[in-house]
Amino acid sequence: MSSKLSEPSHHLAVSGGPTIRNGKRFPSWPQYDEAERTALSRVLESGKWGVAGAETEAFEKAFALYQHCRHCVTMVNGSLTLRNALLAGNPETGSEVIVPPYTFLATATSVLEANCTPVFVDIDPDTYCLDPRQLEAAITPRTRAIIPVHLGGQPAAMDDIMRIARQHHLRVIEDCAHAHGAEYNGRRVGSLGDIGSFSFQSSKNLCCGEGGAVVTNDDELAEKCWSIHNCGRVRDGAWYQHENLGSNYRLSQFQAAILNEQLKKLDAKLEIRQRNAAYLNEKLAQIPGIRPLPRKRETTRHGYHFYVFRYDAKVFADVPRNHFLQALAAEGIPASAGYTTLIYKYPFMQKKQFWTFTGWRQARPDLDYARTACPVAETAAEVEACWLSQVVLLGAREDMDDIVNAVAKLYEHRHELHEFSLGAQG
Repeated sequence: MSSKLSEPSHHLAVSGGPTIRNGKRFPSWPQYDEAERTALSRVLESGKWGVAGAETEAFEKAFALYQHCRHCVTMVNGSLTLRNALLAGNPETGSEVIVPPYTFLATATSVLEANCTPVFVDIDPDTYCLDPRQLEAAITPRTRAIIPVHLGGQPAAMDDIMRIARQHHLRVIEDCAHAHGAEYNGRRVGSLGDIGSFSFQSSKNLCCGEGGAVVTNDDELAEKCWSIHNCGRVRDGAWYQHENLGSNYRLSQFQAAILNEQLKKLDAKLEIRQRNAAYLNEKLAQIPGIRPLPRKRETTRHGYHFYVFRYDAKVFADVPRNHFLQALAAEGIPASAGYTTLIYKYPFMQKKQFWTFTGWRQARPDLDYARTACPVAETAAEVEACWLSQVVLLGAREDMDDIVNAVAKLYEHRHELHEFSLGAQG
């Protein structure tokens, strides 16, 4: 095919040609049935919508067991559970906490809101999770914790992270927002470090609209988290006995009721996502310029909150990722670029506009995020990473074939795609 088109294209949908999907839809989210309706009605009719209801307690017991932990404390959202987990460790003002930059901003802003200092460490190019090979150089006498993110549902390299953390007496808080039910060498995430944080926000694989939880096998940490989330109370104390600084971060019985039903369905949906992801790994890897993130040997179960493949623009006639994704969308495939801005590049981070959270000034008065550089994360965010959501992974085998065929179609007609890209750039 000529790299220069003399007539309008009839191959790619983005140029007016036929689409791969032809109007077919992927599954919707969230998914529910009569079980959730019944559960909500049960709470409504009980008259116990907040405290003293049975749904929250039931879910906390079930979810702790599910994640291989002794304790679970539910809260209003996953961002808050990260902050709660940090505060439960009694960090000094300005303490440094190591985080990856390629994640939702709450991983770092929760550190700031605990009056601590986020320190960014680059990611592993094969997992997009925190790279343990970069950890040692970032640890200082002020470092108190590490927050690895199990990105997309693949567990971080926890053996190496925990070894380094123990050598330096650092607490490890697992950010498991993407990884409900994921396993590392047969152990569920959240049970690998000192404490794990989960989100139940609307897009999550286990969701109730908004919500979160911490899980741990540490009795003392569990009690501190419970007290902080329940107005500083202690479990055996009186209602107005407030022994610690805390606030009301409790989950409602309505949310817990939904979670109790959703948890029953989680494993079946995880199996569908894993099966479809394995199929995509095999098929997409055969297309030049497309490299799925490999599933690591230690990942005995992947959470697949999203599926990631790496895009090489050079192989696709130098078509930028945004135009590749635009053309893929025209074929009916809802892929995205995911996190396109690293946390340390947000304007409020560069300007250190942290409201009253100024603990960093005591520990790092010279702090300048404008000088931070994480080249692997920058490549992922700016030119390479392409995401498919967990909802797409719930589709049928024919849906997965459409994804593969759409990407293959763009590669086959990459010169036509190049012409589209030139036109889109003006």
